[in-house]
Amino acid sequence: QVHLAESGGGSVQSGGSLTLSCAVSGFGYRNYFMGWFRQAPGKEREGVAAIGTVGTSDGAPYYADSVKGRVTISQDKAKNTFYLQMNSLKPEDTAMYYCAADDLYGNAWYFLTAPSKINYWGQGTQVTVSS
Repeated sequence: QVHLAESGGGSVQSGGSLTLSCAVSGFGYRNYFMGWFRQAPGKEREGVAAIGTVGTSDGAPYYADSVKGRVTISQDKAKNTFYLQMNSLKPEDTAMYYCAADDLYGNAWYFLTAPSKINYWGQGTQVTVSS
């Protein structure tokens, strides 16, 4: 059974940094994609960043334009843990952040743009950026 456990949210001032973590279990030796999504009150869910465990270009990180240059997604394969390092945070980054994972066919871009096809989600962690 696949399980995702997030941690690392919190409150920071504008310009600050946060790192979110997501521990993934249950995929065994299968390759899969993992990504971060966020949803602010009254807004649609937005893909933030995604990465794959497969050792090809399909697994290369992909970032939404809204966070490109400020966010880095990475993985510790030994720990099956993924990280989202967020720098230069802005008030508009305030949202509930969710990690998600699935062994979909495709690449990181597809994973990030097709959340309806993802079966496994974390419980969410709140990120609040004050001005």
